[in-house]
Amino acid sequence: MEMERPLTRNIRPGQEPLDIQAYQAAGGYQAVHKAIKNMTPQQVIDEVKASNLLGRGGAGFPAGVKWGFVSPQAPHPRYLIINADEMEPATFKDRYLMEGDPHQLIEGIILAAYALQADVAYIFLRWEYKLAAQRLRKAIAEAYQRGYLGRNILDSGWSLELRLHVSAGRYMCGEETGLLNALEGKRANPRNKPPFPATVGLWGRPSNVNNVETICNVPHIINNGSAWFLSLSRTDEGGTKIYGASGRVKRPGAFEAPMGTPLREILEDYAGGMQDGYKLRAILPGGASTAFVLPEHMDTPMDFKNMAKIGSSLGTGTIMVVDDHTCPIGVMENLEHFFAQESCGWCTPCWAGLRWSARILKSFEEGEGRMEDLPILEDHSHRLIPGTTYCALATVAMNPLSSGVRYFRDEFERHAREHRCPWR
Repeated sequence: MEMERPLTRNIRPGQEPLDIQAYQAAGGYQAVHKAIKNMTPQQVIDEVKASNLLGRGGAGFPAGVKWGFVSPQAPHPRYLIINADEMEPATFKDRYLMEGDPHQLIEGIILAAYALQADVAYIFLRWEYKLAAQRLRKAIAEAYQRGYLGRNILDSGWSLELRLHVSAGRYMCGEETGLLNALEGKRANPRNKPPFPATVGLWGRPSNVNNVETICNVPHIINNGSAWFLSLSRTDEGGTKIYGASGRVKRPGAFEAPMGTPLREILEDYAGGMQDGYKLRAILPGGASTAFVLPEHMDTPMDFKNMAKIGSSLGTGTIMVVDDHTCPIGVMENLEHFFAQESCGWCTPCWAGLRWSARILKSFEEGEGRMEDLPILEDHSHRLIPGTTYCALATVAMNPLSSGVRYFRDEFERHAREHRCPWR
């Protein structure tokens, strides 16, 4: 069972995480010894490429390919940055991993930094994650004491400094160039690309930004090999995934399961199904920035490729359940209000378009909505697309809106006809 659920095997809910001695006794840091003593940085990258580890932050870009963007001839210092901001509504997978097994993340950071030959690594942590910060600080100190961090790690001649940066935090910091600006002490606005962070990143130096869950997979890949990692999955996208479920299900929470586990299995077997008296209306399968799917999509495998086939995306893998007692327009209004509030204001289509969308949705909820407002919402979803804004914030914000207008048109008509929200 431990080999089938490598990410959560050491996590003991309600208990303190393993200290470094217990973590090592459970096999921890063996991958660091293996990589630094027996593998070149390129061999580490090649193994991660072969594993088909896709980025777990939402985009699903191959991690090994991303590491390869940093040239072996790139100047020093080089930086590795771990995105632990996690401000997607209802998403909590990274928090679960950091609080439950901080040494797993640190070991993954060391391996990724070795592959990149990075000199400094940062964990960019959401400020509300107080317990995660406390446990990470303790684990980092232990790793320094054992010689896994600092100068001349394992007598290799390679050195790495790891720093925890507790951010003031906002959703915009999840965009990698906005994160880099925030880390430099600037406003979290996106940067023009190119140049890309692999060549001109943090303080103008070669940099690589990765998600917490992505990096936590790396020790297990190096220890057990890419073929083993691929074998964990039900699809060609390697490994397991931390899936989450929130809403009116019997057992909300986070669960590690094979990549490609069907939606139905996650909701019924892991989350226990719907609470008594409630029926499933719709699902946001990968968090607040993904498109709605309906009950007829329940047998779709939860991976990047198959979720795209039904018009949505895996995102962070955090399932938001909408039941038959909850107003879908109210859900959309809540989400669009969040995205509008979190826009950095750098480009007009984003800050103006999102606020306008949120106001229209609110008017339907307050009984003032008109059917002639629907084409405006549809127009926004067609205009706020890649290439029209500096970053993807507005684009992903349109996913629940455009799919919601398509699937719940009858609800908009009912709100407009009755001049009220019938679900309040």
